[in-house]
Amino acid sequence: MKKKELYNVAVYLRLSRDDEDIDGDKEESNSISSQRDLIRSYIRTQPDMEIFDIYVDDGFSGANFDRPAFKRMMEDIEARKVDCVIVKDLSRFGRDYIEAGRLIQKTFPAFSVRFIALGDNFDSLTADYNETSLVLPIKNFVNDFYCQDISTKVKSQQKVRREKGDYIGPLPVYGYQKDPDDHNHLIIDDYAASNVRKIFAWKLDGYSNQAIAVKLEKMGILSPLEYKRVRGYKCSSNFATKSKAEWSSVAVKRILQNEMYIGTMVQGKQEKLNYKVKKLINKPESEWVKVENTHDAIIEEEVFWTVQRLLQYKLEPCKGEEKSYMFAGLLFCGDCKEPMNRRVNRNKHGDKIYFICSTNNKRIGCFKHSIEEEKLKEIVMVALKQQLALYMDKSRVLMNLEKMEIDFEEVASYDKEIKKLREEQDKFLMLRAGLYEDLKTGVITEADFHNFKEIYNEKYEKIQETVEHQEKMIKDLFKAGINASAKLERMKSALSLNELNRDVLITFVRRILVYDDKRVYVEFNFQESLSKMMVLEEYIEDSNEIKKRRCSNVKNDEK
Repeated sequence: MKKKELYNVAVYLRLSRDDEDIDGDKEESNSISSQRDLIRSYIRTQPDMEIFDIYVDDGFSGANFDRPAFKRMMEDIEARKVDCVIVKDLSRFGRDYIEAGRLIQKTFPAFSVRFIALGDNFDSLTADYNETSLVLPIKNFVNDFYCQDISTKVKSQQKVRREKGDYIGPLPVYGYQKDPDDHNHLIIDDYAASNVRKIFAWKLDGYSNQAIAVKLEKMGILSPLEYKRVRGYKCSSNFATKSKAEWSSVAVKRILQNEMYIGTMVQGKQEKLNYKVKKLINKPESEWVKVENTHDAIIEEEVFWTVQRLLQYKLEPCKGEEKSYMFAGLLFCGDCKEPMNRRVNRNKHGDKIYFICSTNNKRIGCFKHSIEEEKLKEIVMVALKQQLALYMDKSRVLMNLEKMEIDFEEVASYDKEIKKLREEQDKFLMLRAGLYEDLKTGVITEADFHNFKEIYNEKYEKIQETVEHQEKMIKDLFKAGINASAKLERMKSALSLNELNRDVLITFVRRILVYDDKRVYVEFNFQESLSKMMVLEEYIEDSNEIKKRRCSNVKNDEK
Protein backbone atom coordinates (compact mmCIF):
# COMPACT_ATOMS: atom_id res chain seq x y z
CA MET A 1 0.00 0.00 0.00
CA LYS A 2 1.46 3.39 -1.10
CA LYS A 3 1.45 6.36 1.24
CA LYS A 4 -0.92 9.20 0.25
CA GLU A 5 -0.34 12.90 0.53
CA LEU A 6 -3.56 13.42 2.54
CA TYR A 7 -5.80 10.94 4.32
CA ASN A 8 -9.54 11.49 4.95
CA VAL A 9 -9.81 9.84 8.36
CA ALA A 10 -12.79 7.98 9.84
CA VAL A 11 -12.51 8.08 13.63
CA TYR A 12 -14.33 5.00 14.95
CA LEU A 13 -15.36 4.84 18.64
CA ARG A 14 -17.23 1.99 20.36
CA LEU A 15 -18.20 0.85 23.83
CA SER A 16 -20.31 -2.16 24.86
CA ARG A 17 -23.15 -2.04 27.39
CA ASP A 18 -21.26 -4.66 29.39
CA ASP A 19 -18.34 -2.34 30.18
CA GLU A 20 -19.85 1.14 29.79
CA ASP A 21 -19.35 3.84 32.40
CA ILE A 22 -22.09 6.31 31.53
CA ASP A 23 -22.65 9.18 33.94
CA GLY A 24 -26.33 9.99 34.43
CA ASP A 25 -25.79 13.66 33.45
CA LYS A 26 -23.74 12.93 30.31
CA GLU A 27 -24.95 12.17 26.81
CA GLU A 28 -22.16 9.65 26.19
CA SER A 29 -19.92 7.34 28.23
CA ASN A 30 -16.63 8.52 29.72
CA SER A 31 -14.75 5.90 27.69
CA ILE A 32 -16.08 7.24 24.37
CA SER A 33 -14.88 10.74 25.35
CA SER A 34 -11.41 9.46 26.22
CA GLN A 35 -11.20 7.45 22.95
CA ARG A 36 -12.11 10.60 20.97
CA ASP A 37 -9.52 12.74 22.81
CA LEU A 38 -6.75 10.15 22.29
CA ILE A 39 -7.36 9.80 18.53
CA ARG A 40 -7.73 13.56 17.99
CA SER A 41 -4.46 14.12 19.85
CA TYR A 42 -2.73 11.60 17.54
CA ILE A 43 -4.17 13.15 14.35
CA ARG A 44 -2.97 16.61 15.41
CA THR A 45 0.59 15.27 15.20
CA GLN A 46 0.05 13.89 11.66
CA PRO A 47 0.35 16.56 8.91
CA ASP A 48 -1.04 14.21 6.25
CA MET A 49 -4.36 13.51 8.07
CA GLU A 50 -7.64 15.32 8.52
CA ILE A 51 -10.88 14.06 10.10
CA PHE A 52 -13.63 13.31 7.61
CA ASP A 53 -16.15 12.16 10.28
CA ILE A 54 -16.42 10.61 13.73
CA TYR A 55 -18.49 7.42 13.97
CA VAL A 56 -19.76 6.49 17.45
CA ASP A 57 -21.43 3.22 18.54
CA ASP A 58 -22.03 3.89 22.24
CA GLY A 59 -23.55 0.86 23.99
CA PHE A 60 -23.07 -1.68 21.17
CA SER A 61 -21.44 -5.08 21.55
CA GLY A 62 -18.24 -5.87 19.66
CA ALA A 63 -19.37 -9.48 19.15
CA ASN A 64 -20.74 -8.59 15.71
CA PHE A 65 -20.57 -5.72 13.20
CA ASP A 66 -24.31 -5.04 13.06
CA ARG A 67 -23.89 -1.48 14.41
CA PRO A 68 -25.43 1.70 12.93
CA ALA A 69 -22.33 3.94 13.01
CA PHE A 70 -20.06 1.15 11.71
CA LYS A 71 -22.46 0.53 8.79
CA ARG A 72 -22.46 4.25 7.97
CA MET A 73 -18.66 4.26 8.02
CA MET A 74 -18.53 1.28 5.62
CA GLU A 75 -20.90 3.08 3.23
CA ASP A 76 -18.53 6.08 3.21
CA ILE A 77 -15.56 3.76 2.57
CA GLU A 78 -17.36 2.12 -0.35
CA ALA A 79 -18.21 5.59 -1.68
CA ARG A 80 -14.43 6.39 -1.57
CA LYS A 81 -15.01 9.28 0.88
CA VAL A 82 -12.75 7.70 3.53
CA ASP A 83 -9.29 6.21 3.04
CA CYS A 84 -8.10 5.80 6.64
CA VAL A 85 -9.75 4.27 9.74
CA ILE A 86 -8.35 4.94 13.22
CA VAL A 87 -9.47 3.19 16.42
CA LYS A 88 -8.13 3.27 19.97
CA ASP A 89 -7.36 -0.47 19.83
CA LEU A 90 -8.46 -3.63 18.03
CA SER A 91 -11.08 -4.49 20.70
CA ARG A 92 -12.89 -1.16 19.97
CA PHE A 93 -13.04 -2.10 16.28
CA GLY A 94 -14.64 -5.48 17.01
CA ARG A 95 -14.28 -8.74 18.92
CA ASP A 96 -15.28 -11.17 16.15
CA TYR A 97 -11.83 -12.31 15.11
CA ILE A 98 -12.92 -13.84 11.78
CA GLU A 99 -14.89 -10.80 10.57
CA ALA A 100 -12.33 -8.31 12.00
CA GLY A 101 -9.52 -10.17 10.20
CA ARG A 102 -11.46 -10.24 6.92
CA LEU A 103 -12.15 -6.46 7.08
CA ILE A 104 -8.57 -5.47 8.03
CA GLN A 105 -6.74 -7.90 5.73
CA LYS A 106 -9.04 -8.04 2.69
CA THR A 107 -11.82 -5.42 2.56
CA PHE A 108 -9.80 -2.36 3.61
CA PRO A 109 -6.85 -3.13 1.25
CA ALA A 110 -9.34 -3.65 -1.60
CA PHE A 111 -10.56 -0.04 -1.08
CA SER A 112 -7.01 1.25 -0.40
CA VAL A 113 -7.99 2.08 3.21
CA ARG A 114 -5.23 2.47 5.80
CA PHE A 115 -6.12 0.98 9.22
CA ILE A 116 -4.54 2.16 12.50
CA ALA A 117 -5.09 0.71 16.02
CA LEU A 118 -3.20 3.06 18.33
CA GLY A 119 -3.17 0.94 21.51
CA ASP A 120 -1.88 -2.12 19.62
CA ASN A 121 0.76 -0.15 17.66
CA PHE A 122 -0.69 -1.48 14.42
CA ASP A 123 -0.59 0.53 11.19
CA SER A 124 -1.42 -1.37 7.99
CA LEU A 125 0.82 1.05 6.02
CA THR A 126 4.00 0.04 7.89
CA ALA A 127 3.05 -3.43 9.25
CA ASP A 128 5.22 -6.31 8.07
CA TYR A 129 4.14 -9.88 7.24
CA ASN A 130 4.52 -11.14 10.83
CA GLU A 131 2.39 -8.34 12.28
CA THR A 132 -0.36 -8.77 9.68
CA SER A 133 -0.45 -12.56 9.44
CA LEU A 134 0.51 -13.64 12.98
CA VAL A 135 0.26 -10.92 15.64
CA LEU A 136 -2.98 -9.35 14.34
CA PRO A 137 -4.99 -12.64 14.16
CA ILE A 138 -3.80 -13.65 17.66
CA LYS A 139 -4.85 -10.30 19.15
CA ASN A 140 -8.24 -10.53 17.40
CA PHE A 141 -8.67 -14.08 18.68
CA VAL A 142 -7.93 -12.97 22.27
CA ASN A 143 -10.52 -10.17 21.90
CA ASP A 144 -13.07 -12.67 20.58
CA PHE A 145 -12.39 -15.05 23.48
CA TYR A 146 -12.81 -12.16 25.95
CA CYS A 147 -16.23 -11.41 24.42
CA GLN A 148 -17.23 -15.07 24.71
CA ASP A 149 -16.02 -15.17 28.32
CA ILE A 150 -17.99 -12.00 29.21
CA SER A 151 -21.11 -13.47 27.53
CA THR A 152 -20.80 -16.70 29.56
CA LYS A 153 -20.37 -14.77 32.82
CA VAL A 154 -23.34 -12.47 32.08
CA LYS A 155 -25.55 -15.48 31.24
CA SER A 156 -24.50 -17.24 34.43
CA GLN A 157 -25.22 -14.15 36.53
CA GLN A 158 -28.62 -13.68 34.88
CA LYS A 159 -29.50 -17.34 35.53
CA VAL A 160 -28.74 -16.94 39.26
CA ARG A 161 -30.83 -13.77 39.47
CA ARG A 162 -33.75 -15.37 37.61
CA GLU A 163 -33.71 -18.37 39.95
CA LYS A 164 -33.79 -15.96 42.91
CA GLY A 165 -36.95 -14.40 41.46
CA ASP A 166 -35.36 -11.04 40.54
CA TYR A 167 -36.99 -9.36 37.57
CA ILE A 168 -34.22 -8.63 35.04
CA GLY A 169 -36.27 -7.62 31.98
CA PRO A 170 -35.88 -4.11 30.52
CA LEU A 171 -39.66 -3.49 30.45
CA PRO A 172 -42.22 -4.59 33.06
CA VAL A 173 -45.05 -6.86 31.93
CA TYR A 174 -48.37 -5.05 31.27
CA GLY A 175 -50.20 -4.62 34.58
CA TYR A 176 -47.03 -4.05 36.60
CA GLN A 177 -44.34 -1.41 37.03
CA LYS A 178 -40.84 -1.55 38.46
CA ASP A 179 -40.59 -0.78 42.16
CA PRO A 180 -38.87 2.65 42.50
CA ASP A 181 -36.95 1.29 45.51
CA ASP A 182 -35.91 -1.96 43.82
CA HIS A 183 -35.90 -2.25 40.02
CA ASN A 184 -35.72 -6.04 40.24
CA HIS A 185 -39.10 -6.15 42.00
CA LEU A 186 -42.51 -5.60 40.38
CA ILE A 187 -45.44 -3.71 41.90
CA ILE A 188 -48.98 -3.43 40.55
CA ASP A 189 -49.82 -0.64 38.09
CA ASP A 190 -53.43 0.01 39.14
CA TYR A 191 -54.73 1.30 35.77
CA ALA A 192 -53.22 -1.48 33.61
CA ALA A 193 -54.07 -4.13 36.25
CA SER A 194 -57.76 -3.11 36.11
CA ASN A 195 -57.69 -3.81 32.34
CA VAL A 196 -56.07 -7.21 32.90
CA ARG A 197 -58.88 -8.09 35.34
CA LYS A 198 -61.48 -7.01 32.75
CA ILE A 199 -59.86 -9.25 30.11
CA PHE A 200 -59.99 -12.31 32.40
CA ALA A 201 -63.58 -11.54 33.48
CA TRP A 202 -64.73 -11.25 29.85
CA LYS A 203 -63.03 -14.51 28.96
CA LEU A 204 -64.87 -16.28 31.78
CA ASP A 205 -68.09 -14.69 30.56
CA GLY A 206 -67.71 -16.40 27.18
CA TYR A 207 -66.08 -13.75 24.98
CA SER A 208 -63.60 -14.86 22.32
CA ASN A 209 -60.10 -13.34 22.25
CA GLN A 210 -61.00 -11.32 19.15
CA ALA A 211 -64.23 -10.05 20.74
CA ILE A 212 -62.24 -8.91 23.80
CA ALA A 213 -59.73 -7.09 21.54
CA VAL A 214 -62.57 -5.29 19.72
CA LYS A 215 -64.20 -4.39 23.05
CA LEU A 216 -60.92 -2.87 24.36
CA GLU A 217 -60.44 -0.85 21.16
CA LYS A 218 -64.01 0.50 21.33
CA MET A 219 -63.41 1.57 24.93
CA GLY A 220 -60.30 3.49 23.85
CA ILE A 221 -57.97 1.45 26.10
CA LEU A 222 -54.38 1.65 24.85
CA SER A 223 -52.70 -1.61 23.84
CA PRO A 224 -49.78 -2.78 26.06
CA LEU A 225 -47.20 -1.46 23.55
CA GLU A 226 -48.88 1.97 23.21
CA TYR A 227 -49.38 2.22 26.97
CA LYS A 228 -45.66 1.61 27.54
CA ARG A 229 -44.79 4.29 24.98
CA VAL A 230 -47.10 6.76 26.73
CA ARG A 231 -45.37 5.90 30.02
CA GLY A 232 -42.05 6.91 28.44
CA TYR A 233 -40.56 3.48 27.78
CA LYS A 234 -38.49 3.00 24.62
CA CYS A 235 -40.01 -0.05 23.02
CA SER A 236 -40.63 -1.59 19.64
CA SER A 237 -42.31 -4.73 18.37
CA ASN A 238 -41.51 -7.16 15.59
CA PHE A 239 -45.28 -7.57 15.07
CA ALA A 240 -46.09 -3.87 14.55
CA THR A 241 -47.59 -3.15 11.11
CA LYS A 242 -49.23 0.20 11.90
CA SER A 243 -48.00 3.49 13.34
CA LYS A 244 -50.18 2.88 16.39
CA ALA A 245 -50.25 -0.60 17.93
CA GLU A 246 -53.81 -1.87 18.42
CA TRP A 247 -55.31 -4.65 20.50
CA SER A 248 -55.38 -8.03 18.77
CA SER A 249 -56.53 -11.55 19.65
CA VAL A 250 -52.82 -12.51 19.94
CA ALA A 251 -52.17 -9.71 22.48
CA VAL A 252 -55.23 -10.77 24.49
CA LYS A 253 -54.18 -14.44 24.45
CA ARG A 254 -50.66 -13.49 25.57
CA ILE A 255 -52.14 -11.76 28.64
CA LEU A 256 -54.54 -14.62 29.40
CA GLN A 257 -51.70 -17.19 29.33
CA ASN A 258 -49.19 -15.21 31.40
CA GLU A 259 -48.53 -16.75 34.84
CA MET A 260 -46.97 -13.46 35.97
CA TYR A 261 -50.51 -12.35 36.85
CA ILE A 262 -50.80 -14.94 39.66
CA GLY A 263 -47.59 -13.74 41.32
CA THR A 264 -45.25 -16.22 39.61
CA MET A 265 -42.10 -14.77 38.06
CA VAL A 266 -41.68 -16.31 34.59
CA GLN A 267 -38.42 -15.55 32.74
CA GLY A 268 -35.94 -17.14 30.36
CA LYS A 269 -38.50 -17.84 27.62
CA GLN A 270 -35.98 -16.96 24.91
CA GLU A 271 -32.24 -17.07 24.41
CA LYS A 272 -29.73 -15.80 21.85
CA LEU A 273 -28.35 -18.31 19.35
CA ASN A 274 -24.86 -17.32 20.52
CA TYR A 275 -22.96 -14.25 21.73
CA LYS A 276 -22.35 -13.05 18.15
CA VAL A 277 -25.92 -13.31 16.85
CA LYS A 278 -28.72 -11.12 18.16
CA LYS A 279 -31.50 -13.42 16.92
CA LEU A 280 -33.57 -14.90 19.74
CA ILE A 281 -34.99 -18.41 19.74
CA ASN A 282 -37.94 -19.60 21.83
CA LYS A 283 -37.16 -22.15 24.53
CA PRO A 284 -39.55 -24.98 25.49
CA GLU A 285 -41.70 -24.21 28.56
CA SER A 286 -39.91 -26.94 30.53
CA GLU A 287 -36.76 -24.74 30.41
CA TRP A 288 -38.43 -21.49 31.54
CA VAL A 289 -37.48 -20.21 34.99
CA LYS A 290 -40.55 -19.94 37.25
CA VAL A 291 -40.46 -18.66 40.82
CA GLU A 292 -43.71 -18.47 42.79
CA ASN A 293 -44.88 -15.62 45.06
CA THR A 294 -42.31 -13.02 43.96
CA HIS A 295 -44.84 -10.19 43.55
CA ASP A 296 -48.50 -9.38 44.25
CA ALA A 297 -51.01 -11.28 42.11
CA ILE A 298 -53.53 -9.45 39.92
CA ILE A 299 -55.59 -12.58 39.15
CA GLU A 300 -56.67 -15.36 41.54
CA GLU A 301 -55.11 -18.75 40.79
CA GLU A 302 -58.50 -20.46 40.43
CA VAL A 303 -59.59 -17.89 37.85
CA PHE A 304 -56.30 -18.15 35.94
CA TRP A 305 -56.35 -21.95 35.62
CA THR A 306 -60.05 -21.95 34.68
CA VAL A 307 -59.21 -19.56 31.85
CA GLN A 308 -56.37 -21.89 30.72
CA ARG A 309 -58.94 -24.67 30.32
CA LEU A 310 -61.26 -22.40 28.32
CA LEU A 311 -58.42 -21.34 26.02
CA GLN A 312 -58.15 -24.93 24.76
CA TYR A 313 -61.49 -24.52 22.98
CA LYS A 314 -62.72 -22.10 20.34
CA LEU A 315 -65.54 -20.06 21.86
CA GLU A 316 -67.84 -18.95 19.07
CA PRO A 317 -70.38 -16.20 19.90
CA CYS A 318 -74.09 -16.96 19.64
CA LYS A 319 -75.80 -15.51 16.57
CA GLY A 320 -76.38 -11.78 17.02
CA GLU A 321 -74.45 -11.71 20.33
CA GLU A 322 -70.91 -10.83 21.44
CA LYS A 323 -70.33 -13.83 23.67
CA SER A 324 -70.74 -17.60 23.61
CA TYR A 325 -73.55 -19.66 25.08
CA MET A 326 -73.67 -20.61 28.77
CA PHE A 327 -72.08 -24.08 28.47
CA ALA A 328 -69.28 -23.07 26.03
CA GLY A 329 -65.94 -24.69 26.92
CA LEU A 330 -67.58 -26.89 29.59
CA LEU A 331 -69.81 -29.33 27.71
CA PHE A 332 -68.32 -32.46 26.12
CA CYS A 333 -69.32 -35.80 24.63
CA GLY A 334 -68.93 -38.54 27.24
CA ASP A 335 -67.49 -41.00 24.70
CA CYS A 336 -65.14 -39.13 22.33
CA LYS A 337 -64.59 -36.23 24.80
CA GLU A 338 -65.00 -33.65 21.99
CA PRO A 339 -67.00 -30.43 22.63
CA MET A 340 -70.76 -30.54 22.07
CA ASN A 341 -72.28 -28.36 19.32
CA ARG A 342 -75.23 -26.06 20.07
CA ARG A 343 -78.20 -26.32 17.69
CA VAL A 344 -81.40 -24.25 17.45
CA ASN A 345 -84.62 -25.65 15.96
CA ARG A 346 -86.99 -22.87 14.99
CA ASN A 347 -90.69 -23.55 14.47
CA LYS A 348 -94.06 -21.86 15.04
CA HIS A 349 -94.08 -23.01 18.68
CA GLY A 350 -90.77 -21.24 19.39
CA ASP A 351 -87.06 -22.04 19.45
CA LYS A 352 -85.85 -25.36 20.79
CA ILE A 353 -82.16 -25.45 21.80
CA TYR A 354 -80.26 -28.71 22.12
CA PHE A 355 -76.68 -30.03 21.99
CA ILE A 356 -75.11 -32.81 19.91
CA CYS A 357 -71.64 -34.40 19.67
CA SER A 358 -69.37 -32.40 17.30
CA THR A 359 -67.69 -35.61 16.03
CA ASN A 360 -71.06 -37.07 15.05
CA ASN A 361 -72.08 -33.71 13.56
CA LYS A 362 -69.07 -33.93 11.20
CA ARG A 363 -70.19 -37.47 10.29
CA ILE A 364 -66.82 -38.99 11.24
CA GLY A 365 -68.00 -41.35 13.98
CA CYS A 366 -69.38 -41.40 17.57
CA PHE A 367 -73.08 -40.98 18.44
CA LYS A 368 -75.39 -37.98 18.53
CA HIS A 369 -75.69 -37.72 22.36
CA SER A 370 -78.52 -35.22 21.83
CA ILE A 371 -79.78 -33.38 24.92
CA GLU A 372 -82.10 -30.37 25.30
CA GLU A 373 -80.66 -27.24 26.92
CA GLU A 374 -83.47 -26.91 29.49
CA LYS A 375 -83.11 -30.56 30.53
CA LEU A 376 -79.34 -30.13 30.84
CA LYS A 377 -79.76 -26.99 33.00
CA GLU A 378 -82.12 -28.87 35.29
CA ILE A 379 -79.75 -31.85 35.73
CA VAL A 380 -76.67 -29.65 36.33
CA MET A 381 -78.54 -27.44 38.82
CA VAL A 382 -79.61 -30.43 40.93
CA ALA A 383 -76.10 -31.96 40.85
CA LEU A 384 -74.52 -28.61 41.72
CA LYS A 385 -76.77 -28.02 44.74
CA GLN A 386 -76.11 -31.53 46.05
CA GLN A 387 -72.34 -31.19 45.73
CA LEU A 388 -72.28 -27.68 47.21
CA ALA A 389 -74.32 -28.83 50.21
CA LEU A 390 -71.91 -31.74 50.75
CA TYR A 391 -68.85 -29.48 50.36
CA MET A 392 -70.23 -26.97 52.85
CA ASP A 393 -70.93 -29.76 55.31
CA LYS A 394 -67.33 -30.97 55.06
CA SER A 395 -65.88 -27.44 54.98
CA ARG A 396 -66.28 -27.08 58.73
CA VAL A 397 -62.95 -28.94 58.78
CA LEU A 398 -61.35 -26.04 56.89
CA MET A 399 -62.97 -23.47 59.16
CA ASN A 400 -61.36 -25.07 62.22
CA LEU A 401 -57.97 -25.97 60.75
CA GLU A 402 -56.19 -22.95 62.20
CA LYS A 403 -57.32 -23.84 65.74
CA MET A 404 -56.21 -27.47 65.46
CA GLU A 405 -52.70 -28.75 66.04
CA ILE A 406 -52.46 -30.94 62.99
CA ASP A 407 -49.19 -32.09 61.46
CA PHE A 408 -49.24 -32.06 57.64
CA GLU A 409 -46.85 -35.03 57.35
CA GLU A 410 -49.10 -37.15 59.58
CA VAL A 411 -52.19 -36.39 57.49
CA ALA A 412 -50.31 -37.15 54.27
CA SER A 413 -49.21 -40.53 55.63
CA TYR A 414 -52.80 -41.20 56.76
CA ASP A 415 -54.17 -40.63 53.23
CA LYS A 416 -54.99 -44.07 51.79
CA GLU A 417 -54.49 -42.88 48.21
CA ILE A 418 -50.98 -41.60 48.94
CA LYS A 419 -50.20 -44.81 50.86
CA LYS A 420 -51.22 -46.89 47.86
CA LEU A 421 -49.04 -44.80 45.53
CA ARG A 422 -46.06 -45.13 47.89
CA GLU A 423 -46.50 -48.92 47.93
CA GLU A 424 -46.48 -48.92 44.13
CA GLN A 425 -43.28 -46.88 44.17
CA ASP A 426 -41.66 -49.41 46.52
CA LYS A 427 -42.63 -52.17 44.11
CA PHE A 428 -40.75 -50.51 41.25
CA LEU A 429 -37.74 -49.87 43.50
CA MET A 430 -37.66 -53.60 44.35
CA LEU A 431 -37.95 -54.55 40.67
CA ARG A 432 -35.14 -52.14 39.77
CA ALA A 433 -32.91 -53.53 42.54
CA GLY A 434 -33.56 -57.08 41.29
CA LEU A 435 -32.25 -56.15 37.85
CA TYR A 436 -28.64 -56.05 39.12
CA GLU A 437 -28.91 -59.63 40.41
CA ASP A 438 -30.52 -60.79 37.13
CA LEU A 439 -27.71 -59.14 35.15
CA LYS A 440 -25.01 -60.80 37.31
CA THR A 441 -26.55 -64.26 36.97
CA GLY A 442 -27.07 -63.82 33.21
CA VAL A 443 -30.89 -63.97 33.33
CA ILE A 444 -31.02 -60.73 31.32
CA THR A 445 -28.63 -59.07 28.87
CA GLU A 446 -27.00 -55.67 29.48
CA ALA A 447 -29.33 -54.14 26.85
CA ASP A 448 -32.37 -55.55 28.70
CA PHE A 449 -30.93 -54.27 31.98
CA HIS A 450 -30.75 -50.69 30.70
CA ASN A 451 -34.19 -50.88 29.01
CA PHE A 452 -35.95 -52.23 32.13
CA LYS A 453 -34.09 -49.80 34.39
CA GLU A 454 -35.31 -46.88 32.25
CA ILE A 455 -38.91 -48.19 32.31
CA TYR A 456 -38.90 -48.63 36.13
CA ASN A 457 -37.34 -45.20 36.65
CA GLU A 458 -39.97 -43.63 34.41
CA LYS A 459 -42.80 -45.38 36.30
CA TYR A 460 -41.30 -44.33 39.64
CA GLU A 461 -41.04 -40.66 38.56
CA LYS A 462 -44.61 -40.66 37.22
CA ILE A 463 -45.97 -41.97 40.53
CA GLN A 464 -43.82 -39.41 42.39
CA GLU A 465 -45.52 -36.62 40.41
CA THR A 466 -48.93 -37.98 41.41
CA VAL A 467 -47.89 -38.23 45.08
CA GLU A 468 -46.65 -34.63 45.01
CA HIS A 469 -49.95 -33.53 43.46
CA GLN A 470 -51.91 -35.34 46.20
CA GLU A 471 -49.74 -33.84 48.94
CA LYS A 472 -50.06 -30.36 47.40
CA MET A 473 -53.83 -30.67 47.63
CA ILE A 474 -53.61 -31.33 51.37
CA LYS A 475 -51.19 -28.40 51.76
CA ASP A 476 -53.57 -26.19 49.80
CA LEU A 477 -56.42 -27.22 52.10
CA PHE A 478 -54.35 -26.16 55.08
CA LYS A 479 -53.85 -22.77 53.42
CA ALA A 480 -57.50 -22.64 52.40
CA GLY A 481 -58.55 -22.68 56.04
CA ILE A 482 -57.86 -18.95 56.15
CA ASN A 483 -59.97 -18.16 53.07
CA ALA A 484 -62.65 -20.79 53.63
CA SER A 485 -65.29 -18.37 54.91
CA ALA A 486 -65.17 -16.24 51.71
CA LYS A 487 -65.50 -19.33 49.52
CA LEU A 488 -68.38 -20.66 51.61
CA GLU A 489 -70.25 -17.38 51.24
CA ARG A 490 -70.06 -17.76 47.46
CA MET A 491 -71.38 -21.30 47.79
CA LYS A 492 -74.26 -20.19 50.00
CA SER A 493 -75.37 -17.61 47.43
CA ALA A 494 -75.11 -20.28 44.67
CA LEU A 495 -77.32 -22.62 46.71
CA SER A 496 -80.05 -20.01 46.87
CA LEU A 497 -80.13 -19.54 43.08
CA ASN A 498 -83.19 -20.75 41.19
CA GLU A 499 -81.64 -20.45 37.75
CA LEU A 500 -78.25 -21.50 36.39
CA ASN A 501 -75.89 -18.86 34.97
CA ARG A 502 -72.44 -18.72 33.35
CA ASP A 503 -70.76 -17.22 36.42
CA VAL A 504 -71.86 -20.07 38.71
CA LEU A 505 -70.93 -22.70 36.12
CA ILE A 506 -67.42 -21.33 35.60
CA THR A 507 -66.84 -20.94 39.34
CA PHE A 508 -67.82 -24.45 40.39
CA VAL A 509 -67.89 -26.74 37.31
CA ARG A 510 -64.79 -28.13 35.55
CA ARG A 511 -66.63 -29.98 32.77
CA ILE A 512 -69.90 -31.74 31.90
CA LEU A 513 -69.98 -35.06 30.03
CA VAL A 514 -73.09 -36.20 28.16
CA TYR A 515 -73.45 -39.90 27.27
CA ASP A 516 -75.59 -41.50 24.56
CA ASP A 517 -77.95 -43.06 27.12
CA LYS A 518 -78.79 -39.52 28.39
CA ARG A 519 -76.54 -39.88 31.45
CA VAL A 520 -74.88 -36.62 32.48
CA TYR A 521 -71.68 -36.54 34.55
CA VAL A 522 -70.72 -33.24 36.18
CA GLU A 523 -67.08 -32.84 37.24
CA PHE A 524 -66.67 -30.10 39.86
CA ASN A 525 -63.66 -27.86 40.49
CA PHE A 526 -63.67 -28.79 44.17
CA GLN A 527 -64.16 -32.55 43.69
CA GLU A 528 -60.55 -33.51 44.53
CA SER A 529 -60.51 -31.07 47.46
CA LEU A 530 -63.68 -32.71 48.77
CA SER A 531 -62.06 -36.15 48.82
CA LYS A 532 -59.05 -34.71 50.71
CA MET A 533 -61.35 -32.95 53.16
CA MET A 534 -62.88 -36.33 53.92
CA VAL A 535 -59.37 -37.64 54.63
CA LEU A 536 -58.77 -34.70 56.97
CA GLU A 537 -62.12 -35.24 58.67
CA GLU A 538 -61.45 -38.95 59.10
CA TYR A 539 -57.97 -38.23 60.46
CA ILE A 540 -59.30 -35.65 62.95
CA GLU A 541 -62.07 -38.01 64.12
CA ASP A 542 -59.57 -40.86 64.61
CA SER A 543 -57.14 -38.52 66.40
CA ASN A 544 -59.89 -37.31 68.72
CA GLU A 545 -60.91 -40.90 69.44
CA ILE A 546 -57.29 -41.81 70.33
CA LYS A 547 -57.05 -38.75 72.59
CA LYS A 548 -60.30 -39.77 74.39
CA ARG A 549 -58.95 -43.28 74.96
CA ARG A 550 -55.69 -41.91 76.36
CA CYS A 551 -57.57 -39.61 78.72
CA SER A 552 -59.78 -42.52 79.80
CA ASN A 553 -56.70 -44.74 80.43
CA VAL A 554 -55.01 -41.98 82.46
CA LYS A 555 -58.13 -41.59 84.64
CA ASN A 556 -58.34 -45.35 85.19
CA ASP A 557 -54.65 -45.44 86.20
CA GLU A 558 -55.22 -42.62 88.70
CA LYS A 559 -58.06 -44.57 90.31
